[in-house]
Amino acid sequence: MKREKKEETMSLEFENQENLEETEREPGKEMSITDLPGIGPASAEKLLAAGYDSLEAIAVASPSELVAVAGIGEGTAIKAIKAARDSLEMGFETAEKILDRRKLIARLTTGSKELDELLGGGIESQSITEVYGMFASGKSQWCFQLCVLAQLPNEKGGLNGGVLYIDTENSFRPERVAQIAKFRGLDPEEVMKNIFVARAFNSNHQMLLADKAQELLKEKNIKLVIVDSLTSQFRSEFVGRGQLSDRQQKLNGHMRTLQKIAELYNVVVFVTNQVMSRPDVLFGDPTDAIGGNIVKHASKTRIYLRKSSGSKRIAKLVDSPSLPDGEAVYQVTENGITD
Repeated sequence: MKREKKEETMSLEFENQENLEETEREPGKEMSITDLPGIGPASAEKLLAAGYDSLEAIAVASPSELVAVAGIGEGTAIKAIKAARDSLEMGFETAEKILDRRKLIARLTTGSKELDELLGGGIESQSITEVYGMFASGKSQWCFQLCVLAQLPNEKGGLNGGVLYIDTENSFRPERVAQIAKFRGLDPEEVMKNIFVARAFNSNHQMLLADKAQELLKEKNIKLVIVDSLTSQFRSEFVGRGQLSDRQQKLNGHMRTLQKIAELYNVVVFVTNQVMSRPDVLFGDPTDAIGGNIVKHASKTRIYLRKSSGSKRIAKLVDSPSLPDGEAVYQVTENGITD
């Protein structure tokens, strides 16, 4: 009897799902999340709460993500993703269309003309920018400076928006941000109100904060997301070669989330990274960034920082899809990063 009842329930669910798939939208009406096959009001509410608030967000998601968030079956998740992709025509497109889309990219000034020239006008949105270097090379100083400059109007090289700051090393210093803001002629109190800081206590917490970041992006007009530093928690929790595969897998998922944030919301994602000394390098600089190829491939622009004499620092552009390698000399002073 119970088996018959269960089969009847499954049959009804299947029929409801088929009905959802066959439902046609009104002519001229734009497709929404609830129009996707198998996504009812309850599932849509869960997706929206988790930051999947557009067809684009669902189209680039994996079935396992939707299963975990909305509590739907894997088959339903696959159909919903396919429907979202079909509605957005996510296939081949001309290079001309891609060029038009790249015209929407914003560039954030670093505060240094030398650095901006090295970076082709500043740090670009829609991708991840990584800076790495030894301790005292000035990685966090970049973060503090960008927290201020991101709030400048567009015509002054800013993004006219707020900042999300994921702090994994307890290195965020609001008094330093205030010092830079004063030098830039901004009200430190107003600047602080637009910087939202979260302390990540382990790698899982760090990944959760990146997921939650998507909820605040539109609500708080966030234009810059900072992770300082990217790998410190992963490095301390996953020790030895036996755990290397697990570490890289989690790190890959984290980088994928950050990349999705950058592309979907057209924001600047800026991460700092720790380094190690490679024992196999006998000649030249043995310094290399933590995270291996996972981080290297995901970070579209990579900058190696090193200390020079006094307050001088050297930034080397290691990798960029469109810019040549080069170096720039700048200073880190009480007023922030300057030429």
